[in-house]
Amino acid sequence: MSSPAERYAAARRKAAQAAQFPALDEFALELGFDLDDFQREACQSLERGSGVLVCAPTGAGKTVVGEFAVHLALRGRPDDRVPAADATTPPARRKCFYTTPIKALSNQKYHDLVARYGAEQVGLLTGDNAINGDAPVVVMTTEVLRNMLYAGSSTLQGLAYVVMDEVHYLADRFRGGVWEEVIIHLPASVTLVSLSATVSNAEEFADWLVTVRGETAVVVSEHRPVPLWQHMLVGKRMFDLFHDADAARKHDVHPELLRYTRDTVRRLELGEGRSAGPGAGRRGPRWRGPMRPDIVDRLDREGLLPAILFIFSRAGCAAAVQQCLAAGLRLTSAEERAEIRRVVESRVTAIPGEDLSVLGYWEWLDGLERGLAAHHAGMLPVFKEIVEELFVRGLVKAVFATETLALGINMPARCVVLERLVKYNGEAHVDLTPGEYTQLTGRAGRRGIDVEGHAVVVWSPETDPRHVAGLASTRTYPLRSSFRPSYNMAVNLVGTVGAEPARALLESSFAQFQADRSVVGLARQVQRNTETIEAYGAEAACHHGDFDEYFALRVAIADREKAIARQGQTQRKAAAVASLERLRVGDVIRVPSGRRAGLAVVLDPATGGFGEPRPLVLTQDRWAGRVSPGDFTTPAEVLARIRVPKHFNHRSPGARRDLAAEVSGTGLDRHGGRRGGRSRQVSGEDHRITQLRTELRHHPCHACPEREEHARWAERRRRLERDTEELRERVSGRTGSLARTFDRIVALLTERGYLARDGAVTDAGRMLGRIWTEADLLVAECLRRGVWNGLSPAELAAAVSVVVFEARRDVDERASLPRGPVADAVDETLKLWGEIEADEAARGLTATREPDLGFAWPVYRWARGEALAKVLGSGHEIDGEMPAGDFVRWARQVVDLLGQIADSGGAAAELRSTARQAIAAVNRGVLAYHTSA
Repeated sequence: MSSPAERYAAARRKAAQAAQFPALDEFALELGFDLDDFQREACQSLERGSGVLVCAPTGAGKTVVGEFAVHLALRGRPDDRVPAADATTPPARRKCFYTTPIKALSNQKYHDLVARYGAEQVGLLTGDNAINGDAPVVVMTTEVLRNMLYAGSSTLQGLAYVVMDEVHYLADRFRGGVWEEVIIHLPASVTLVSLSATVSNAEEFADWLVTVRGETAVVVSEHRPVPLWQHMLVGKRMFDLFHDADAARKHDVHPELLRYTRDTVRRLELGEGRSAGPGAGRRGPRWRGPMRPDIVDRLDREGLLPAILFIFSRAGCAAAVQQCLAAGLRLTSAEERAEIRRVVESRVTAIPGEDLSVLGYWEWLDGLERGLAAHHAGMLPVFKEIVEELFVRGLVKAVFATETLALGINMPARCVVLERLVKYNGEAHVDLTPGEYTQLTGRAGRRGIDVEGHAVVVWSPETDPRHVAGLASTRTYPLRSSFRPSYNMAVNLVGTVGAEPARALLESSFAQFQADRSVVGLARQVQRNTETIEAYGAEAACHHGDFDEYFALRVAIADREKAIARQGQTQRKAAAVASLERLRVGDVIRVPSGRRAGLAVVLDPATGGFGEPRPLVLTQDRWAGRVSPGDFTTPAEVLARIRVPKHFNHRSPGARRDLAAEVSGTGLDRHGGRRGGRSRQVSGEDHRITQLRTELRHHPCHACPEREEHARWAERRRRLERDTEELRERVSGRTGSLARTFDRIVALLTERGYLARDGAVTDAGRMLGRIWTEADLLVAECLRRGVWNGLSPAELAAAVSVVVFEARRDVDERASLPRGPVADAVDETLKLWGEIEADEAARGLTATREPDLGFAWPVYRWARGEALAKVLGSGHEIDGEMPAGDFVRWARQVVDLLGQIADSGGAAAELRSTARQAIAAVNRGVLAYHTSA
């Protein structure tokens, strides 16, 4: 216990802080809990008038700093009070915008702030909701603020603070550029509060913020308020990943875990080796990890629920719930089941009964009542929101989720389970990064509820505990900019500040800041290389004559010899391919090289297909398989012919033995007198090489006794010169790279009439500046050319869907379209896209994504009023019908684009009217249902 003197000193310090930071003292009293050191430090910087960047782990309480900015805006400062002479004039109202990356997080933050400050003080602006937008505190998605800045919205008047929650989203390759646009374009009078996950280059990011926003304090905390324990589940045994905190810092895996997993792998390998008898040739005992119901049951028995179990597959999440139901798991009491049913029924009353059946409502409710649920982007949004609410309230105990759950929404758990450390990123299966691992496991441990959080990785033979230790110990990851200019951004920048200032603004982006910093190191390397090249040149100097000239002759000879060799190799391969294409069944040939060298008989010539010929052969050693042109250094020559039985089975050992004996019976030499050597160049010496060698022998330096020593130094210099030139190209490519891209975009827009020759924005350009979609230029061209004029509301919805929809996975065949006007409009859209892509390719610009036809039928049928079941069944999906969540998400994007068309000054009046009708037609049923904000 502290002494009276120590308590008195502490009270004095607290009083001094309260006097220095009165707003923070008021705010802290309202909170009901003590601020952490990093929270206090950040809030003090804000009250001093500085911007702030806060980097802290998930769940550490970063949002408290954002809420303090709200408090400051609503409180006002002493210097905002009106002078006595103007006492009749009310003080200017100060505003705070709280931006988030996703609508769900915006909705959540809106409810939190309304509960604290009242509905009249707080507004919400997202793509779906617009509530009290003129309030002093407005929660919004980052894109909404970006659009306001470009439009010069009057709502920006009085803006004093902007909170950018989850600012590390600027690394997102699809949407990250929006964060940088906002940071660069915010008025200088606005104080920026940036809240980020822990990143390793926080200082670099803060340095950039200082250059574009002025004074910015950096507050970094890697302390988790709720300690996180890491475990691995191996079969039925749970192990700690680290023995203690010191071992975690050193990445030292628990010895018992290492020993047990090695023994398990060894047993599996020995089991494979013993496979014999009827099953010989098959794999031995496969590793069967713990079943999902067993994992949930284990967590329940050990008091580790509620838990989030991350499964990187939508189908896997749904299957996990079904498996738990089939196993008879029940995690809820009768009172909890009654409350779950009450909550669910109150939230789905607006959804028609026939749609609920299509959506699998009854099976979903059965899982919820047992405390089990899935959570992924394919679910209906209201279903996801209900799962989130029930989980936060502790009524749902186990949620099987894809990684999208980790992105933003506040849904902490006591335990997080990772079933695998590999996920599909849309293109390939890739390992989790340390940043992704940290974000997923960061959900474990609820502040104020749990003493500690737990992260469990399910072991498999492919999972090395040391790799997991590396992921768990790498607490941070670097923030990399994904910013790049777009057509919409270009016309807005030029229209707002002019072409040259726009270039300067782009060069002030974080992307260019990082590129320029990396250039510094490259430029230093170029300078060092240049000095070394001069030193090598001095060593290569020869008193007999110009050694550079002599060495150039040697290089020319070597280059010519290589070119001839490549030409000969190409000719030999072409001859081999041609000879293999001529083979017939029964031809006996000689494979000149490789493991299958020797005589062989052709079983299947495999001609007429695509690619190189790969005939199926049987060698005299009884091996049957396909050979390729790479196995032939000389053309394949038919040496004899033998009869191959009509229904010859090359998988039968007996049939192979008999036919191989016939091959050997031909009496032909196995190796043909030589062992697969390469054919010599028979065309004689190349004339150019002869000429170069003559010049070499007559050069004065050829007689120098130190000729080879000089040549070694000259070769080192040549290699270093080549490396240095590559470095110079990299420097040139990075320096001003964004400005060069911007110049190319401006040139394309000028040629197409969106910008005038003098740099002014045309009417078409102003229209483009109000189109907010990835295919902004394609949409603008469709509007200018009247591609969508004359369509009915349902036809218009289908036609515009092709520029917003993007299938989760590639489908080989082209999706079908409603015949008539829709098909014609889409064909015109594809032609315009082809023209734009050609222009982009000619200028070295990133191509606009090709229109995707996969959503045309579903949105067409929905807009015509057809049933949800029929609509979902008409999607162009690999896995069958379209998930309801995907349908709602893409339909909302179609509605968003239709809204832009309806408001567009560049669209025909009839088209704008049709767009409004199409919005009304699409906004029904599951789309019309919005949770009350």
